[in-house]
Amino acid sequence: MIPKELFKRIRQIEIRTKGLVSNIFGGEYHSAFKGTGMDFAEVRPYQFGDDVRNIDWNVSARYPETFIKVFEEEREQTVILAVDVSGSEDFASASAFKREIAAEICAVVAFSAIQNNDKVGLLLFSDQIELFVPPKKGRKHVLRLIRDLFAHEQQSTGTDLKVALNHLVHVLHRRSIVMLMSDFMDEGFEPALRAVARRHDTIAVHLADPVENELPEVGLMEVTDAETGERMLIDTSDASVRNLYEQEARSRELALTKMFRRLKVDTIPIITDEGYVDPLIRFFRQRNRMVRA
Repeated sequence: MIPKELFKRIRQIEIRTKGLVSNIFGGEYHSAFKGTGMDFAEVRPYQFGDDVRNIDWNVSARYPETFIKVFEEEREQTVILAVDVSGSEDFASASAFKREIAAEICAVVAFSAIQNNDKVGLLLFSDQIELFVPPKKGRKHVLRLIRDLFAHEQQSTGTDLKVALNHLVHVLHRRSIVMLMSDFMDEGFEPALRAVARRHDTIAVHLADPVENELPEVGLMEVTDAETGERMLIDTSDASVRNLYEQEARSRELALTKMFRRLKVDTIPIITDEGYVDPLIRFFRQRNRMVRA
C-alpha cells in the first residue's frame, strides 16, 4: 500500500511531467532516438551504389552473385534509467535535492518513452546494486518506477559507478539507451563506462549543486561528507581556501568532460538551482540535428 502523501506526490509528478512530454519532449524524444539501433531484415542482390560495407560475404560465397544485408530501424527501443542514490545525491544548497531532480528527469524520459512505445527499466545504485527493475511498457509500469525512485530507502551511502556499469553489461543483451544519472563523485570507473558505451547509446546526466563548484563566503562553515559522514570545519572567508576549492572543482569537471568526450558519451549538465527543462531541450535538439545530419 502506497502512503497517501507519497501517492499524492507521485500523482503531482505524473501530471507535471506528462504535461511537459505532451507539450515539449514527446516529439523531441522520438526524433532524438529514432533509429538508434538497426535490425537485420533480409539479404538481396547487390545493386550499383549500395554500401560495400553491407555485403554479406558468407551468403555471396555460396552464389554466383553478390548479396548485401538490408537493415530496418528498430521500431522498439529499450531505455534504462540508471540512477545514483548514494548519500551525495541527498544534498541540496538550493530548493531541490539532486535525487529529486533525477526522479523528475526519469519521469519525463519514461513517459516520453512509453508514448513512443518503448520499454523502460530502472537501476538504482550506490556502492552496490540497490534495485533493478527490468524494462517493460505501459503507464502502470512507469508509475511503479517513479514510486520506486521516491520510496526506495538506500542501503548504503557510498558510490561505486563500476558496480552499476558492470551490472548493465551483464543484464543488457541488446543495444539500449542508457541514461546514467549521477554527480560522478567517484574514480576509476572509466573502463566500465567504456564497456557500456561500446554496446549502448550512453548518456551521462551530470547532476551538480552550485556549492559543489563555488563556496559561498559565509565565514566558518561545518561541512559533512554525505557518503562517509566525515565532518570538517572550513573558513570560507579565506580567499585562498575558496580559490583552492574552486580550482579542484574545475579540475574535476575538466577531467570528467575529457573522459566523456574520449568515450563518445553524450552529457546533459544539470545545475540544481537552474532546473532541468532547458538542458533537456538543448540535448534533444542537438541530438535531432545529429540525426538529420
